[in-house]
Amino acid sequence: MKFANGLTPKWIAAGAFIALAALGSMPAGSQRAELQEPAPVSGADVTHDYVIGPGDTLQIFVWRNDELSATVPVRPDGKISTPLVEDVVAVGKTPSELAREMEAILAEFIRTPKVNVIVATALSASSQVRVVGQAVDPRAIPYRDGLTVLDVVIDAGGLGEFAAGNRAKLVRKNSDGTHENIKVRLEDLLEDGDMSQNLDVQPGDVLIIPESRF
Repeated sequence: MKFANGLTPKWIAAGAFIALAALGSMPAGSQRAELQEPAPVSGADVTHDYVIGPGDTLQIFVWRNDELSATVPVRPDGKISTPLVEDVVAVGKTPSELAREMEAILAEFIRTPKVNVIVATALSASSQVRVVGQAVDPRAIPYRDGLTVLDVVIDAGGLGEFAAGNRAKLVRKNSDGTHENIKVRLEDLLEDGDMSQNLDVQPGDVLIIPESRF
């Protein structure tokens, strides 16, 4: 018996066997790499102070102007383009900061524009270091090679007035899903120059600075 394409069942079976054999000869890790890709972070998991990064997908809503609304990717150059707003820098800004900047640009064309920016897909969420607690400007900081605790504290504006710097800690998520608490004496680092406290940070780390106890 032959099929419409002229192949017999014998040749089809042989082809299927060769394909399966080739797949079976691949290392297990290679098979997983072929079949699975890292899942991006859902927009629902993005906090209000999330810093936009390259590869993120943004939903731009312009109130009462559907024709100006759009869903756009953040390009490798860090910019996005929407109707009437071309090549605006998005990387390094929070969604609210970007929304205010877009409102200023759109104000040249429409009256009192209202813009909402939602991070639909956050590819760079795991490439940030977050500072929470008693910093002058608690925020998420984009990770870069060689980033240290001192860099992070400086980027966050330094310690707040009521910070208990010597009780700070780095919270790090391990590959097995557990969390590790690493003590950091920030006051010793900043005031006494104890560079042994200037630890390297990793993407996804959270620096927690507690409040002093009176």
